[in-house]
Amino acid sequence: MPNFRDWVSSPRWYAAPVALALTLTACTPSAGGEDDDGRPLVLTTFTVLADMVDNVAGDRVRVASLTRPGSEIHGYEPVPDDLVRGQGADLILENGLGLEAWFAQFTERVDAPTAVLSEGVETLPISSGDSEGEPNPHAWMSPDNALVYVDNIRDALIDLDPGGEAEYSAAAETYKAEITEVGTYLETELAEVPEASRALVTCEGAFSYLARDAGLTEMYLWPVNAESEATPQRIAEVTRFVEDNGVPAVFCESTVNDGAQRSVARETGAAFVGPLYVDSLSEEDGPVPTYLDLLRHDAETIVSGLTGARP
Repeated sequence: MPNFRDWVSSPRWYAAPVALALTLTACTPSAGGEDDDGRPLVLTTFTVLADMVDNVAGDRVRVASLTRPGSEIHGYEPVPDDLVRGQGADLILENGLGLEAWFAQFTERVDAPTAVLSEGVETLPISSGDSEGEPNPHAWMSPDNALVYVDNIRDALIDLDPGGEAEYSAAAETYKAEITEVGTYLETELAEVPEASRALVTCEGAFSYLARDAGLTEMYLWPVNAESEATPQRIAEVTRFVEDNGVPAVFCESTVNDGAQRSVARETGAAFVGPLYVDSLSEEDGPVPTYLDLLRHDAETIVSGLTGARP
């Protein structure tokens, strides 16, 4: 089964509906960069957004994330140093959709303008738990939605720095094409998976948008913003789903306990595959130092799990 990079370079890729000849490089997010060198400072709420901004901004602005690699974004609590950094920012960018519950409290004390990068995304609801009916905030996990994020980043940077419009627009188009490659790879490689088995079974319900893009049924052990703990009833329900549909593999995210999902795998004979990455990038020497690396890693992991033979 080809990984993403082999797939892009293969003849099969060039026969895909969208044939693109693009580089596969991506800028790494700024490590902080608060030392004033005369360029505007753009802060984002977490590392994924920082890297996306960096890819569009180039060298015209400084980009930094309030949270560090590996941080949990849902329950993050700003520290005094964050307020100091915020006061020096020229623009602050957030995901929105209720992800950063702490953000309003933060911006009350900061004068910089803000923008919501998920604006314009067609949202999906959280389907269970105390937050039922609220939008699932993990919209960046969809390559289709990511194109909306990039457009919003471009527009916010142009508002901040009109002189860079041509550079921002060109960089945004190149970046969007690279993101589109990942979505096309995922959809193409999963096309032969039997309909009943086309399911993405994860620990947390953070993959609603990605599942929608790829035509997969989403099943998970606990919903977004839950306490990362599956009930016995839910474990039994997921186990029955995997058995009844012959789902070949189950997955778990990098930042949560995978014990319950391993139990599902043992009970059903499905492969346990992972980890998947969602909320945070890794350090530069880690497996997903950029957003494109995160998308590619997850796409390759899902493809290998769902197209591989059951153990």
